Amino acid sequence: MSVYGYARVSTADQNPQLQFDALTAAGIDAEHTFTDKASGASPDRPALADLMATVQAGDTLVVWKLDRLGRSTSHLVGLIDELGERGVDFRSLTDPIDTTTPSGRLLFRLIASMAEFERDLMLERTRAGLQAARASGKQVGRKPSIKPGVARHIDKLAEQGMNKTQIAEAVGVSRHAVTRYLHGQLTHYQASTTSGRTDN
Repeated sequence: MSVYGYARVSTADQNPQLQFDALTAAGIDAEHTFTDKASGASPDRPALADLMATVQAGDTLVVWKLDRLGRSTSHLVGLIDELGERGVDFRSLTDPIDTTTPSGRLLFRLIASMAEFERDLMLERTRAGLQAARASGKQVGRKPSIKPGVARHIDKLAEQGMNKTQIAEAVGVSRHAVTRYLHGQLTHYQASTTSGRTDN
């Protein structure tokens, strides 16, 4: 069984010595300490990836503070859950989180429950907003559009009696885009390959 430390500073100018000192005082050897220089929001943490690949069942991962490990509450919970599933304990030196103790595990589960609650609230608000938009007849999501000059050209050719395939070939957009525009379903469009099918 081994004890590993993880330290992180946001920029190359910051000094992680405070974290190193705290981890050393907790009995963690320097060769067992992994350090990243990355912002809290950055997913690119090579040292953390190496650490997660190194720890094994029976090991313990220690950090100075919780915010050194996770990019967000949900990310932190996910990492600690993964460690627990692999039989690896987790401890924060300045926060009351220690999965080797009953009280530490309880507090972690409370944090995890709050993170799940926040995610559920966000999903519920999103669903409610989409339902309200649909109920009022609003377009949900970004609605594509054809450029004004192309739209005028399509209108003119349609008035002349050209079919959708002919119009699409003439203006350089797909037949599907022409159909959607003429049916009032399209307001923005990026040109794509035209279809070879005919339509009246």
